[in-house]
Amino acid sequence: MRAVVVRRFGGPEVLELVEVPVPEPGPGQVRIRVEAATVNPVDAVTRSGVLAGAGLMAPRDTVGVGWDAAGTVDLVGPGVTGFAAGDRVIGLRDRLDVPLGAYADHLVLDAAAVAPAPAGVPAAGAATLPLNGLTAVQALDLLGLPAGATLLVTGAAGAVGGFAVELAVLRDLRVVALAGAGDAAAVRALGAEWFVPRDAADPAAAVRALVPGGVDGVLDAALLGVTALGAVRNRGAFVAVSAGAAPLGLRGVRVEQVWVAADGAALAELSALAERKALTLRVAGTHPLGRAADAHRRLAGGGLRGRLVLLP
Repeated sequence: MRAVVVRRFGGPEVLELVEVPVPEPGPGQVRIRVEAATVNPVDAVTRSGVLAGAGLMAPRDTVGVGWDAAGTVDLVGPGVTGFAAGDRVIGLRDRLDVPLGAYADHLVLDAAAVAPAPAGVPAAGAATLPLNGLTAVQALDLLGLPAGATLLVTGAAGAVGGFAVELAVLRDLRVVALAGAGDAAAVRALGAEWFVPRDAADPAAAVRALVPGGVDGVLDAALLGVTALGAVRNRGAFVAVSAGAAPLGLRGVRVEQVWVAADGAALAELSALAERKALTLRVAGTHPLGRAADAHRRLAGGGLRGRLVLLP
């Protein structure tokens, strides 16, 4: 089968399309014939060597790329009872130090990392859900805000931020969305009650003008760090979605870092929400598997609304 791998770190040009043996599922695993694999920022920092340099990846000669997949189960391993060949599924590969990722014709995952795909949703859209949706829901779980609380979501027009806004509203939270000036209508459509442009001279002051005293929590998808911390009330909560982006917990603010983990049960709930259109799945564009480098170049250019998706 074909797979995209990295054998030396660098720019998009180091992504190699190679032929490798089709992987076999072990006990408790399923093999997915991949129909769509999402291109995420974590793939770029894996490819560039940033994660290896930070000690987040064990050294290996060949590194697989890609976390999200949508496709069809074509083989199940011993002990698997929840899935069968022919099932349409989505799943998350959450380990960095593996030789094969989702950028491939086939992907083996633990059955516990897989969920039914949302019915009636094309594979490209379904593939955008696992990593970004689980990051958003696990960040909200860490915040632990009660119904009626106020939440600032930075990067609210992005993939994680957009899901975070919609999921927060479903939890009866009141959302302040921070995004580009041109995204005001889009984030309000996702359910945000208030909007702050990201180019505001003082974002924290702009938030406090809307919510006197500061919001109860921040989900920092834009990695603003201490800039967003100023918007939180004393002894509020703050969750960063990327390593190294969490500020110090000044004024008694509880600061957390979300480290996303595969969770088939939570993913099934997200899939059900997407199926009934309570979550918005956004595809910025698609590329063939062999054009992964082009997709990474587009990602680096910024300005995307939604995710790029590879179609094996």
